[in-house]
This record gives sequence, structure tokens and C-alpha cells, in this order.
Amino acid sequence: PVIPATSEAEEDLRVDGRGCEDYRCVEVETDVVSNTSGSARVKLGHTDILVGVKAEMGTPKLEKPNEGYLEFFVDCSASATPEFEGRGGDDLGTEIANTLYRIFNNKSSVDLKTLCISPREHCWVLYVDVLLLECGGNLFDAISIAVKAALFNTRIPRVRVLEDEEGSKDIELSDDPYDCIRLSVENVPCIVTLCKIGCRHVVDATLQEEACSLASLLVSVTSKGVVTCMRKVGKGSLDPESIFEMMETGKRVGKVLHASLQSVLHKEESLGPKRQKVGFLG
Repeated sequence: PVIPATSEAEEDLRVDGRGCEDYRCVEVETDVVSNTSGSARVKLGHTDILVGVKAEMGTPKLEKPNEGYLEFFVDCSASATPEFEGRGGDDLGTEIANTLYRIFNNKSSVDLKTLCISPREHCWVLYVDVLLLECGGNLFDAISIAVKAALFNTRIPRVRVLEDEEGSKDIELSDDPYDCIRLSVENVPCIVTLCKIGCRHVVDATLQEEACSLASLLVSVTSKGVVTCMRKVGKGSLDPESIFEMMETGKRVGKVLHASLQSVLHKEESLGPKRQKVGFLG
């Protein structure tokens, strides 16, 4: 399935014919890796991202005894760009993982209490692995879309805690593969990156446009258009008026992006086994 490019076309024109607020076509496919709890692949122009989610049992953190938690790992494949050879992609991988921790570090993104099995003793830990297969600009947006799609696709086995007469607890996993917990991703934000080029700002910048931009604003936006966090990147400066305008654009574009993604995910799921799978090697 393909998300249509966000259309807020003004009279401005970019090299590839898009307006300032237009995304390239986004291709989304879920359930692409068989040995995961959930997975998704997203292609945004020449940017290609694969995300796998693995649910494993762990111990709740001391400060949050009745919640599970998410762990993020980002692998910048050397085949994505020559810059990632050796340890070249490590810094970027850490930066992306830290950004993901930030946007998920609030109670409204994911209900982590649903991941708790037994307070202070057992919980589900979701290991979210992000693999960069190809870099064609606008990495953060593509990764946030892929993470949301993979979490939507995630199915966690339902478990029961059985206690015997002596007070010792036993955990029983359901044998039924359809008896599972689904996470609500309604409040999971997507990142909208706005690149300042000259006196204007653009969304979904290509590599060439990113090279022309001295400063960018990463805006984490929910489906209701609420900004949950922001981050400025690049060596250039941004004046308060520009930041306000970029935030407003981010909210507007983010709401359309969420709506398109949700409709694609629900449509794909409604097809069930009938849908044609391409797979990440397709």
C-alpha cells in the first residue's frame, strides 16, 4: 500500500516538483519478518527502513514496578551508504536511538502498564530493532513511521500467573497464537523534520536538500496534532518566528501523515492472509 503525498501545494516548487509541505510517496508493509512479534518496512523515496519488534520477558524497572518497557537498537548498515563503513554509523545510530527514547518517554505514547505481567517481578520488554537499508534523506521521519507500523503489527502472547498453595508463582503462556495482546498505537507520535532552506522550510527533504540546509527542526507530533517534543539539529540558527512557523507546519503535516498511515495499516490488516506480501527482500 502507498500513502499519498501530503498535499498542501502552494506556488513554491522544489527540484522534484513537490511543494514545501509535500511528502514523497511512502510505501508501508507490515509483518515482513517471520521470527518477530511485529515488523514493518517503510520506503520513503530512496530511504529504506526495516523495523522488527521482539517481545521477551524481563523484570520491571525499580522506579516503574508495574510497567514494561521498550529498548531501541539502531543498526546503520554499511550497504546503506559508504559513510557507515567501519564504525561510521555508530554515532548516527546512537543519535536515532536516543531520539526514539525521547519521543516514547511519556506516559501517553504507549500504555506500558499493559506490558506488566506481575508487578515488581515479570513484565514484557519490547526490543525494537531498526535497520537502515538505504539512506535517501529524511531518516528520522521514515524511522518513526516504521516504528509505529511495527508496534501496530506487534502481537504479544497472553500469559496467566498461577499461584500455588505455598505462594510460589508460575507463568503459563497461552497455546493459542490468536490469544494475544495488541498495543494501542493511537497516541504514538511520528517525527516531522522541517529543513530551513533560505527563508523557507520544507518537509521530507532529499539528500540534496539536506545538504543545502544549515538548520532543521525535528517535531514529534501525535495524530491529534499535539507536539510532544522538539529537537533542533544542524549548525545554523533559527529565529523564534521561524520556529513557530515550523511547529505549525509540523502539526498540520503530522496530522495528515498519521491519518494516511492509520488508513493504510487498517486496510492492510483487513485483507488478512489474502494480501500480497512483498517482503523486505522483494
